[in-house]
Amino acid sequence: MKPADILIAAMVAIIWGFAFVASRIALDELSPELMTALRFTIAAVPCLFIPKPKVAWSRLIAISFTLFLGQFLSQAYGIAHGVPVGLTSVVVQSQALFTIGFAALAFGERPAPVQTLGIVIAAAGLLMICGTVGYDFSVAAFAVLMISPLSFAVGNLLLRGARGVPMFDLFAWLCLASAVPLFVLALIANGPAPTWTSLTHISLTSVLCMLMLGGISTCIAYWLWGRLLRDYPAAQVVPFALLVPFVGSAASSIVFGERFGPLRLAGMLTVIGGIAVMVLAKRPQVLPKTA
Repeated sequence: MKPADILIAAMVAIIWGFAFVASRIALDELSPELMTALRFTIAAVPCLFIPKPKVAWSRLIAISFTLFLGQFLSQAYGIAHGVPVGLTSVVVQSQALFTIGFAALAFGERPAPVQTLGIVIAAAGLLMICGTVGYDFSVAAFAVLMISPLSFAVGNLLLRGARGVPMFDLFAWLCLASAVPLFVLALIANGPAPTWTSLTHISLTSVLCMLMLGGISTCIAYWLWGRLLRDYPAAQVVPFALLVPFVGSAASSIVFGERFGPLRLAGMLTVIGGIAVMVLAKRPQVLPKTA
Protein backbone atom coordinates (compact mmCIF):
# COMPACT_ATOMS: atom_id res chain seq x y z
CA MET A 1 0.00 0.00 0.00
CA LYS A 2 1.09 3.57 -0.64
CA PRO A 3 2.16 5.46 2.49
CA ALA A 4 -0.71 7.91 2.05
CA ASP A 5 -3.24 5.06 1.89
CA ILE A 6 -1.72 3.43 4.98
CA LEU A 7 -2.30 6.70 6.81
CA ILE A 8 -5.88 6.83 5.50
CA ALA A 9 -6.59 3.28 6.67
CA ALA A 10 -5.20 4.05 10.13
CA MET A 11 -7.13 7.32 10.27
CA VAL A 12 -10.40 5.56 9.42
CA ALA A 13 -9.83 3.01 12.18
CA ILE A 14 -9.12 5.81 14.68
CA ILE A 15 -12.26 7.68 13.60
CA TRP A 16 -14.37 4.57 14.08
CA GLY A 17 -12.83 4.00 17.50
CA PHE A 18 -13.69 7.51 18.67
CA ALA A 19 -17.18 7.16 17.17
CA PHE A 20 -18.09 4.80 20.01
CA VAL A 21 -17.24 7.55 22.50
CA ALA A 22 -19.26 10.12 20.52
CA SER A 23 -22.23 7.73 20.54
CA ARG A 24 -22.03 7.36 24.31
CA ILE A 25 -22.03 11.15 24.80
CA ALA A 26 -24.95 11.73 22.40
CA LEU A 27 -27.00 9.00 24.07
CA ASP A 28 -27.07 11.06 27.28
CA GLU A 29 -29.61 13.29 25.50
CA LEU A 30 -31.04 11.21 22.66
CA SER A 31 -32.78 7.86 22.53
CA PRO A 32 -31.01 5.07 20.60
CA GLU A 33 -33.63 5.28 17.83
CA LEU A 34 -33.39 9.05 17.44
CA MET A 35 -29.61 9.17 17.67
CA THR A 36 -29.24 6.51 14.98
CA ALA A 37 -31.84 8.26 12.79
CA LEU A 38 -29.95 11.56 13.05
CA ARG A 39 -26.67 9.81 12.28
CA PHE A 40 -27.97 8.45 8.99
CA THR A 41 -29.90 11.59 8.09
CA ILE A 42 -26.68 13.60 8.21
CA ALA A 43 -24.82 10.93 6.24
CA ALA A 44 -27.63 10.86 3.64
CA VAL A 45 -27.33 14.56 2.72
CA PRO A 46 -25.30 13.73 -0.46
CA CYS A 47 -28.44 12.00 -1.80
CA LEU A 48 -29.70 15.51 -2.64
CA PHE A 49 -26.97 15.77 -5.26
CA ILE A 50 -26.29 12.24 -6.49
CA PRO A 51 -28.69 9.83 -8.21
CA LYS A 52 -29.59 6.46 -6.80
CA PRO A 53 -26.96 3.87 -7.83
CA LYS A 54 -27.94 1.04 -10.15
CA VAL A 55 -28.92 -1.36 -7.38
CA ALA A 56 -32.38 -2.85 -7.00
CA TRP A 57 -34.42 -1.32 -4.18
CA SER A 58 -34.85 -4.74 -2.60
CA ARG A 59 -31.09 -5.26 -2.34
CA LEU A 60 -30.48 -1.65 -1.32
CA ILE A 61 -32.96 -1.95 1.55
CA ALA A 62 -31.66 -5.37 2.58
CA ILE A 63 -28.08 -4.07 2.78
CA SER A 64 -29.17 -0.91 4.56
CA PHE A 65 -31.26 -2.73 7.18
CA THR A 66 -28.41 -5.11 8.05
CA LEU A 67 -25.14 -3.26 7.45
CA PHE A 68 -26.43 0.04 8.87
CA LEU A 69 -29.79 0.01 10.66
CA GLY A 70 -29.43 -3.32 12.46
CA GLN A 71 -25.76 -2.88 13.26
CA PHE A 72 -25.86 0.66 14.62
CA LEU A 73 -29.27 0.61 16.32
CA SER A 74 -28.31 -2.45 18.38
CA GLN A 75 -24.97 -0.78 19.20
CA ALA A 76 -26.75 2.34 20.41
CA TYR A 77 -29.22 0.31 22.47
CA GLY A 78 -26.43 -1.66 24.14
CA ILE A 79 -24.43 1.46 25.00
CA ALA A 80 -27.54 3.29 26.23
CA HIS A 81 -28.33 0.39 28.56
CA GLY A 82 -24.95 0.23 30.21
CA VAL A 83 -22.65 -1.89 28.05
CA PRO A 84 -19.19 -0.24 28.31
CA VAL A 85 -18.01 1.55 25.19
CA GLY A 86 -14.70 -0.33 25.05
CA LEU A 87 -16.43 -3.68 25.34
CA THR A 88 -18.94 -2.67 22.65
CA SER A 89 -16.14 -1.85 20.20
CA VAL A 90 -14.67 -5.33 20.72
CA VAL A 91 -18.00 -7.17 20.39
CA VAL A 92 -18.84 -5.36 17.15
CA GLN A 93 -15.53 -6.40 15.59
CA SER A 94 -16.43 -10.04 16.26
CA GLN A 95 -18.40 -9.67 13.01
CA ALA A 96 -15.35 -11.19 11.31
CA LEU A 97 -16.14 -14.48 13.05
CA PHE A 98 -19.76 -14.46 11.87
CA THR A 99 -18.91 -13.22 8.36
CA ILE A 100 -16.64 -16.20 7.77
CA GLY A 101 -19.22 -18.59 9.26
CA PHE A 102 -22.11 -17.21 7.21
CA ALA A 103 -19.96 -17.20 4.04
CA ALA A 104 -19.30 -20.91 4.60
CA LEU A 105 -23.03 -21.59 4.87
CA ALA A 106 -24.18 -19.32 2.05
CA PHE A 107 -21.38 -19.60 -0.51
CA GLY A 108 -19.57 -22.79 0.43
CA GLU A 109 -16.40 -20.90 1.33
CA ARG A 110 -14.44 -23.33 3.45
CA PRO A 111 -12.39 -21.51 6.10
CA ALA A 112 -8.67 -22.21 5.99
CA PRO A 113 -7.32 -24.15 8.99
CA VAL A 114 -5.78 -20.99 10.42
CA GLN A 115 -9.10 -19.17 10.05
CA THR A 116 -10.83 -22.00 11.88
CA LEU A 117 -8.32 -21.58 14.68
CA GLY A 118 -9.10 -17.87 14.77
CA ILE A 119 -12.83 -18.60 14.97
CA VAL A 120 -12.28 -20.92 17.92
CA ILE A 121 -10.11 -18.32 19.70
CA ALA A 122 -12.58 -15.49 19.12
CA ALA A 123 -15.52 -17.66 20.22
CA ALA A 124 -13.64 -18.55 23.41
CA GLY A 125 -13.11 -14.84 24.05
CA LEU A 126 -16.83 -14.14 23.59
CA LEU A 127 -17.66 -16.90 26.07
CA MET A 128 -15.25 -15.33 28.58
CA ILE A 129 -17.00 -11.98 28.11
CA CYS A 130 -20.40 -13.66 28.56
CA GLY A 131 -19.16 -14.86 31.95
CA THR A 132 -18.98 -11.23 33.11
CA VAL A 133 -22.47 -10.24 31.93
CA GLY A 134 -25.10 -9.40 34.53
CA TYR A 135 -22.90 -7.48 36.97
CA ASP A 136 -22.66 -3.95 35.58
CA PHE A 137 -25.17 -4.31 32.72
CA SER A 138 -28.07 -6.62 31.92
CA VAL A 139 -28.09 -9.84 29.95
CA ALA A 140 -30.80 -8.31 27.74
CA ALA A 141 -28.58 -5.35 26.81
CA PHE A 142 -25.74 -7.67 25.87
CA ALA A 143 -28.11 -9.90 23.87
CA VAL A 144 -29.32 -6.92 21.84
CA LEU A 145 -25.72 -5.77 21.33
CA MET A 146 -24.87 -9.19 19.85
CA ILE A 147 -27.32 -8.39 17.05
CA SER A 148 -24.78 -5.81 15.86
CA PRO A 149 -21.99 -8.18 14.71
CA LEU A 150 -24.55 -10.64 13.36
CA SER A 151 -26.26 -7.92 11.32
CA PHE A 152 -22.87 -6.53 10.27
CA ALA A 153 -21.85 -9.96 8.96
CA VAL A 154 -25.04 -10.44 6.93
CA GLY A 155 -24.65 -6.94 5.48
CA ASN A 156 -21.08 -7.72 4.44
CA LEU A 157 -22.29 -10.69 2.41
CA LEU A 158 -25.23 -8.81 0.87
CA LEU A 159 -22.84 -6.03 -0.14
CA ARG A 160 -21.13 -8.49 -2.51
CA GLY A 161 -24.12 -8.17 -4.82
CA ALA A 162 -23.43 -4.47 -5.33
CA ARG A 163 -19.98 -4.77 -6.88
CA GLY A 164 -19.08 -2.18 -9.47
CA VAL A 165 -21.27 0.48 -7.85
CA PRO A 166 -19.62 3.78 -6.74
CA MET A 167 -19.06 3.37 -2.99
CA PHE A 168 -19.84 6.97 -2.02
CA ASP A 169 -23.15 6.95 -3.91
CA LEU A 170 -24.11 3.56 -2.52
CA PHE A 171 -23.37 4.38 1.12
CA ALA A 172 -25.26 7.67 0.92
CA TRP A 173 -28.39 5.93 -0.33
CA LEU A 174 -27.96 3.12 2.20
CA CYS A 175 -28.04 5.80 4.90
CA LEU A 176 -31.21 7.32 3.45
CA ALA A 177 -32.90 3.91 3.40
CA SER A 178 -32.13 3.55 7.12
CA ALA A 179 -32.93 7.11 8.22
CA VAL A 180 -36.59 7.08 7.18
CA PRO A 181 -37.72 3.94 9.11
CA LEU A 182 -35.57 4.96 12.09
CA PHE A 183 -37.41 8.26 12.43
CA VAL A 184 -40.71 6.39 12.26
CA LEU A 185 -39.43 3.99 14.91
CA ALA A 186 -38.33 6.91 17.11
CA LEU A 187 -41.80 8.46 16.90
CA ILE A 188 -43.45 5.15 17.79
CA ALA A 189 -41.05 4.21 20.58
CA ASN A 190 -40.67 7.64 22.21
CA GLY A 191 -43.75 9.55 21.08
CA PRO A 192 -43.94 12.69 18.89
CA ALA A 193 -43.70 15.20 21.77
CA PRO A 194 -40.60 13.72 23.47
CA THR A 195 -38.93 13.29 20.07
CA TRP A 196 -39.57 16.93 19.18
CA THR A 197 -38.36 18.06 22.60
CA SER A 198 -35.13 16.10 22.18
CA LEU A 199 -34.52 17.67 18.78
CA THR A 200 -35.24 21.24 19.88
CA HIS A 201 -33.27 21.06 23.13
CA ILE A 202 -30.19 19.23 21.89
CA SER A 203 -26.94 20.66 23.23
CA LEU A 204 -24.02 21.90 21.17
CA THR A 205 -21.94 18.95 22.44
CA SER A 206 -24.47 16.45 21.10
CA VAL A 207 -24.73 18.36 17.81
CA LEU A 208 -20.96 18.09 17.37
CA CYS A 209 -21.09 14.38 18.25
CA MET A 210 -23.83 13.81 15.67
CA LEU A 211 -21.87 15.69 13.00
CA MET A 212 -18.88 13.51 13.82
CA LEU A 213 -20.98 10.32 13.68
CA GLY A 214 -22.97 11.19 10.57
CA GLY A 215 -20.63 13.35 8.54
CA ILE A 216 -17.20 11.95 9.40
CA SER A 217 -17.57 8.42 10.81
CA THR A 218 -20.37 7.25 8.51
CA CYS A 219 -20.24 9.32 5.33
CA ILE A 220 -16.53 10.09 4.86
CA ALA A 221 -14.89 7.16 6.68
CA TYR A 222 -17.03 4.48 5.02
CA TRP A 223 -16.34 6.03 1.61
CA LEU A 224 -12.58 6.04 2.26
CA TRP A 225 -12.73 2.44 3.51
CA GLY A 226 -14.68 1.38 0.42
CA ARG A 227 -12.13 3.10 -1.83
CA LEU A 228 -9.28 1.25 -0.12
CA LEU A 229 -11.08 -2.08 -0.54
CA ARG A 230 -11.56 -1.22 -4.21
CA ASP A 231 -7.89 -0.41 -4.80
CA TYR A 232 -6.19 -3.08 -2.64
CA PRO A 233 -6.75 -6.72 -1.69
CA ALA A 234 -8.92 -7.10 1.40
CA ALA A 235 -6.05 -8.88 3.18
CA GLN A 236 -4.07 -5.63 3.10
CA VAL A 237 -6.90 -3.36 4.24
CA VAL A 238 -8.99 -5.34 6.73
CA PRO A 239 -6.22 -5.78 9.37
CA PHE A 240 -6.38 -2.03 10.03
CA ALA A 241 -9.85 -2.61 11.50
CA LEU A 242 -8.08 -4.31 14.42
CA LEU A 243 -7.12 -0.82 15.59
CA VAL A 244 -10.79 0.07 16.20
CA PRO A 245 -11.33 -1.81 19.49
CA PHE A 246 -7.97 -0.65 20.84
CA VAL A 247 -8.79 2.99 20.05
CA GLY A 248 -12.35 2.62 21.37
CA SER A 249 -11.21 0.99 24.61
CA ALA A 250 -8.39 3.48 25.20
CA ALA A 251 -10.60 6.48 24.45
CA SER A 252 -13.42 5.24 26.70
CA SER A 253 -10.90 4.60 29.48
CA ILE A 254 -9.66 8.19 29.24
CA VAL A 255 -13.04 9.92 28.74
CA PHE A 256 -15.28 7.80 30.96
CA GLY A 257 -12.75 6.16 33.26
CA GLU A 258 -13.83 2.67 32.17
CA ARG A 259 -11.95 -0.19 33.78
CA PHE A 260 -12.27 -3.89 33.02
CA GLY A 261 -11.89 -6.82 35.38
CA PRO A 262 -9.34 -9.57 34.63
CA LEU A 263 -11.83 -12.00 33.02
CA ARG A 264 -13.47 -9.37 30.81
CA LEU A 265 -10.14 -7.87 29.77
CA ALA A 266 -8.79 -11.35 28.98
CA GLY A 267 -11.92 -12.07 26.95
CA MET A 268 -11.60 -8.81 25.00
CA LEU A 269 -7.94 -9.47 24.18
CA THR A 270 -8.77 -13.06 23.21
CA VAL A 271 -11.49 -11.89 20.81
CA ILE A 272 -9.11 -9.38 19.20
CA GLY A 273 -6.43 -12.08 18.96
CA GLY A 274 -8.85 -14.47 17.27
CA ILE A 275 -9.92 -11.77 14.82
CA ALA A 276 -6.27 -11.05 14.04
CA VAL A 277 -5.69 -14.71 13.24
CA MET A 278 -8.77 -14.76 10.98
CA VAL A 279 -8.07 -11.64 8.96
CA LEU A 280 -4.37 -12.37 8.53
CA ALA A 281 -5.01 -15.93 7.33
CA LYS A 282 -5.23 -16.92 3.67
CA ARG A 283 -8.49 -16.52 1.81
CA PRO A 284 -11.01 -19.32 2.27
CA GLN A 285 -11.36 -21.98 -0.36
CA VAL A 286 -14.58 -22.22 -2.34
CA LEU A 287 -16.14 -25.65 -2.25
CA PRO A 288 -16.92 -27.13 -5.69
CA LYS A 289 -20.59 -27.03 -6.55
CA THR A 290 -22.31 -30.37 -6.46
CA ALA A 291 -24.18 -31.61 -9.47
